[in-house]
Amino acid sequence: MINGRAYKLRVDGVHWRRIDGDVVALNGRRSTYVASNAAGSLLWHALADGATRTGLTDQLVRAFGIDRARAAADVDAYLAQLFAQDLLEP
Repeated sequence: MINGRAYKLRVDGVHWRRIDGDVVALNGRRSTYVASNAAGSLLWHALADGATRTGLTDQLVRAFGIDRARAAADVDAYLAQLFAQDLLEP
């Protein structure tokens, strides 16, 4: 993943809600559901407006007190999952 690049959730065909702190989304283009835990929900909301990898990493560090390397690895894994499910803008 590229540090300075802005990532943003796809808006066409994706419908989501926050439920008890988690995110549940329907990808209408693929007819699949996606659910995110608290960390994923934090990242999801940031991605709804557009965010960089560095910004996402910073948010995880602040919210969960984890070290920066772990947060960056978690962000990379989350972004890769969203790309694989066609949930991010190209």
